[in-house]
Amino acid sequence: MSRNQLDSTGFLQISRNMHQGNQTTISEFILLGLSKHAELQKVLFVLFLGMYLVTMVGNGLIILAISFDSYLHTPMYLFLANLSFADMSSISTSVPKMLMNIHTKSQSISYESCITQMYFFIVFVIIDNFLLGVMAYDRFVAICYPLNYMTIMQPRICALLTVIPWVLSNTVALTHTLLLIQLIFCDSNILPHFLCDLDLLLKLSCSDTTVNEFMLFVIGLSVITLPFALILFSYIHIIRAVLRISSTEGKWKAFSTCGSHLMLVLLFYGTIIGVYFFPSSTHPDDTDKIGAVLFTVMTPMMNPFVYSLRNKDMKGALRKLINRKRFIPLMPWASEFLLSP
Repeated sequence: MSRNQLDSTGFLQISRNMHQGNQTTISEFILLGLSKHAELQKVLFVLFLGMYLVTMVGNGLIILAISFDSYLHTPMYLFLANLSFADMSSISTSVPKMLMNIHTKSQSISYESCITQMYFFIVFVIIDNFLLGVMAYDRFVAICYPLNYMTIMQPRICALLTVIPWVLSNTVALTHTLLLIQLIFCDSNILPHFLCDLDLLLKLSCSDTTVNEFMLFVIGLSVITLPFALILFSYIHIIRAVLRISSTEGKWKAFSTCGSHLMLVLLFYGTIIGVYFFPSSTHPDDTDKIGAVLFTVMTPMMNPFVYSLRNKDMKGALRKLINRKRFIPLMPWASEFLLSP
């Protein structure tokens, strides 16, 4: 274990000791997973292992393709590389632990590991949200101000637009974490989930969670509405600019530059609307599980497919990457897919 991990664990333990007083607190949580049925565990293991590998390989290829192809060293692909890295990290916060629990038939997770998992789950979901907003702004500048694009999206601005989502997401996650470690867990340690979700942890606490719930509502609303407002603003102006183009070919070319991003936006916000605004009335307890699977597994897995299938530049870069001799023996399936007409 690294020194930073030891320091983090020690900090959490000291904070708990300072606030627990004479009450008995729990040292671990029990993650019930996606299903209680034993016969489904092997199916879930194979399914999620497959999705995890596809996500890691697909997003890894996107990062490598952008790194090796100088033609893709542009702001849009810089943001895409960050999105791919965030997606790889997002799925890695929960799926490996779930797979290990299924394999070892152990459902426990330590208090410190649970808080750490919750922290990074918050970080990477928020980063995805903010990066989608940044990518929408990039398309807005490219289409509405094409002649001034390189002047507006200069390296310093791109660096700021890349760093700010990481800073904001870590600030939000740190705020929730610092508030959570003030709470005492003394009644139950069972989480009906496959990961440590903040909302479920608040429900388990025997402390007053009014402040935590208020901050969860206010911050949660902000991190969803602000990037969404930027995306909405950008696409309203993009549509106006495209409609002013006289030729049909010009309109199609302009729209095609933001088609892949628009698909990711619809996937991300469609998930939010479908899961949280129209939850299932028959299985309301599964809402958090469905949302977590879609955010941490399905959306990261779809990212490479959306950009490799709809983006000619990215598909060309991936072909070049797969054509390298050292990649062909390792991934023949990817070579066949990308080299197909």
